[in-house]
Amino acid sequence: MKRIIASAVLIFLMACGGGKPETQPAPTSNFRIEAPQLDSMFQAAESLLANRKWRDAAIAFERLLLELPRGDARLPVSRLALGEARLGLKSYLQAVREFRRTADEYPTDSLAPYGLLRAGDAYAKLWRRPELDPTYGTQAMATWQELLSRYPTGQYADSARARIAGLEEWFAIKEFKNGRFYLRYKAYDSAILVFRDLLFRYPRTRIAPEVLGELIRTYQRLGYQEEVEENCSYFRLTYPESPLLGERCPAPQVADSGAVPGD
Repeated sequence: MKRIIASAVLIFLMACGGGKPETQPAPTSNFRIEAPQLDSMFQAAESLLANRKWRDAAIAFERLLLELPRGDARLPVSRLALGEARLGLKSYLQAVREFRRTADEYPTDSLAPYGLLRAGDAYAKLWRRPELDPTYGTQAMATWQELLSRYPTGQYADSARARIAGLEEWFAIKEFKNGRFYLRYKAYDSAILVFRDLLFRYPRTRIAPEVLGELIRTYQRLGYQEEVEENCSYFRLTYPESPLLGERCPAPQVADSGAVPGD
């Protein structure tokens, strides 16, 4: 009898909604921001960026990137702008990510090479002094070289070449300091290897004549006269305007024959 009563109560409760409710699908919305509002959002985000309000600009462009429809011409512009806002906040690796996405997600857009250029700039800012770990400098160099490989013509390619030349100066300075470190401890062979490699890899840098002068002085210290003469010849040919040339490689003296001019 108790079993019958319990069954009846259970049926009654289920009929009244006391049972386990059915799982309902999550509500969905087909709401889409209208074009005039998107225009207003874009203009506001651009204004924040122009006024260097980096954090607010980053938030505004993040929101805009979520709302812009696929294929909208403002997508690569907004992605690039978000990278600039990250750069302004000194969030350099986040900036790299946004700049790279500009190039990788919109490879045919005119802003793609500029995205790679700015990604390299963000990496370069993380290498603060030549004597520090050059990992980020190497990544900056690789990014600019990628730009030249993918987009070899145009103003951004020229800008990448100029930046590579500037970064090579830092690499040369770093290697020169390494060579001098070896000299300080009289590890002459190691110093010579560093100097020779530096001159081979970065012959157009401003520091190259000084490196060559240090290499010649090291050879002189070791008594390697043949190497001194060979490198002095190279010095006269390659860096004839360097003020160090006369100091490291004096002009050979012409023997006086005692003859009188005109005899």
